[in-house]
Amino acid sequence: MTLHKILKYLAIVIGVAGLILLGRIIYAGDDAIEASGDMQASLLEPFMWVAYLVLFVVIFLVAIFVIKGLFRGNIKNTIIAIGSFAAIVLIAYLLTEGTAKTLKDGGTLSASGDHWVGAGLVTFYILAGIAIASMVFSGIKKLTK
Repeated sequence: MTLHKILKYLAIVIGVAGLILLGRIIYAGDDAIEASGDMQASLLEPFMWVAYLVLFVVIFLVAIFVIKGLFRGNIKNTIIAIGSFAAIVLIAYLLTEGTAKTLKDGGTLSASGDHWVGAGLVTFYILAGIAIASMVFSGIKKLTK
C-alpha cells in the first residue's frame, strides 16, 4: 500500500469517528450538555481527543515534510527567508511599546503581552504591505513587457 492510500483510509476512519461523536453531541442538545458536567465529559472529551489526534498528526506530517524539503532544496534560501522574517518581527517589536491594560472581562493584560500583541499586528501590516507591493510590482512589470 502506498502512503497516499494509508492516509486516505486513516482520514476516512477519523472523519467517521468525528461524525459519530458530533452526532452524539447534537442529539444530546445544548441545554443538557450545559447543565451536566458528567455529560460534558462523556460527550465533549472524546470529540476533543479526536481533534487533538488530528492536530498532532498534521503537525507531525508538516514537520516531516518541511525537514525533508529543507534537505532537498536550497538551504541558503530557507535561512535567508527565516532570517528576513525574524528581522521583520524584531523591527516590529522595536517599533511598538506595551502598557498594562484592563480587559472588558475585568482581567488585565500585562505590558509584555500588550507589547507582543502590538508587535504581531505591526508584523502583519509589514508583511501585508510587502505582499501588496510585490503584487503591484509584478503587475507593472508584466504590463511593461
